[in-house]
Amino acid sequence: MLNGGEIMLDKSLCKNIISDILQSGGDFAELFIEQTKKNAIKMVDGKVEEINSGSINGIGIRAFVNNKVIYAYTNDFSKDNLLLTNEKLCSVIHKNNTDNINLNFIKKEFKNINPVLFYPENVPLKDKIDLMQKTHHYIKENSDKISKSIIHILESDQQIWIYNSDNLEAQDRRTRTRLAATVVVSKGNEKTVATEFPGASMGFEFFNTIDPYLIGKNVSSRALRMSEAEYCPAGKMPVIISNGFGGVLFHEACGHPLEATSVAKGASVFTGKIGKQIASEIVSAVDDATIPNAWGSANIDDEGEMTRRNILIENGVLKTFLVDRANETKLNIKRNGCSRRQNYTFTPTSRMSNTFILPGDLYPEEIISKTEYGLYAKTMGGGSVMPATGEFNFAVNEGYLIKKGKIDKPVKGATLIGKGHEILSKIDLVGNDLSRGEGMCGSSSGSIPADVGQPTLRISELTVGGRNK
Repeated sequence: MLNGGEIMLDKSLCKNIISDILQSGGDFAELFIEQTKKNAIKMVDGKVEEINSGSINGIGIRAFVNNKVIYAYTNDFSKDNLLLTNEKLCSVIHKNNTDNINLNFIKKEFKNINPVLFYPENVPLKDKIDLMQKTHHYIKENSDKISKSIIHILESDQQIWIYNSDNLEAQDRRTRTRLAATVVVSKGNEKTVATEFPGASMGFEFFNTIDPYLIGKNVSSRALRMSEAEYCPAGKMPVIISNGFGGVLFHEACGHPLEATSVAKGASVFTGKIGKQIASEIVSAVDDATIPNAWGSANIDDEGEMTRRNILIENGVLKTFLVDRANETKLNIKRNGCSRRQNYTFTPTSRMSNTFILPGDLYPEEIISKTEYGLYAKTMGGGSVMPATGEFNFAVNEGYLIKKGKIDKPVKGATLIGKGHEILSKIDLVGNDLSRGEGMCGSSSGSIPADVGQPTLRISELTVGGRNK
């Protein structure tokens, strides 16, 4: 059972709102009710600079009419306001329905895959600040060359209730906790920045699963190494991308074009390619929102569908897309539990959750030893992608040249340039060291927590942007 509160609306009012939409000619009606609490603490150089708390409470009303979506939302839960808001929504439907409507909500039951021991509001502020100060201490003890450390603790506790005209009643509670550590190393006029940002669908117990010492040591060591690095040479070469957050390249360049949001519009390079070979035979990829306590996991999606493990690519063959209710008819593919939104002010649509490439059978050291010359992208940064063409441009935050099958010197300023659908076929070596990293993903339904991942893998040839002498 979920440790959640009671619904903020009377069920009879929910039935009235949905019935009014159907009687006005709507083909489908849905209520999404949200109550979210957020906390953020910021520490700079060991001193607390900001403590922010806030809440998001509101309701979204959605109607489908002839494959069109009409959406309204409000943060005023009074009965008069909700009926007025719904009346305005119904007024644009321009259709009548004389059928008798009888709603009988059936509550969806499930086992909670994201149990929480310590909810944010039950943990003393002092305990959180003490942990941040430990992380800061571990950062500063690494070197006197570190000019700044910035630590954040970010907490979110979201409760949702969903009712729709399919007689669905569903509730979920999503609690997420994250630590973000940023280090700045100054050398002359140049500043080198490194970050670590682990997170999980957990409460304060999350900090028993990570080591603040290792977080501080890793982030500061990376910043120090890259501050001494030379610029990366430019050109086409083999590129080895490390495991974990290296999966952001697949997420952005290949994952977004697999979302029905793009596919149904014909704005994806993968439109019409289900059952076809789109990647190397050694590449398989999944989106799995059912991993217990993972950053992108949930019991149900934001349409009340049970989440699931969706095999996107199997042995290089495209198996399915991520499909939401609004796009299942357009694509003739049943929705598969992937509809998500930032909050009640956004309409939901198909989005990734925990998306990753499955492991192969090579050790990372074997992949490196098989590479005569190339770039090892140890830590990926931000980038951009065009879903319609698959073209991408990504920064490498931590990179190393590979020479004669061994990691050589660190290099900075590297960017990876190419097309997502093309690099899928150029993945020629896949490691056995699958891991995942946490991020925030922005798209048409807002910014949502998303887990990315992969084992170490090699792309046989990729354009690397850098500086040639």
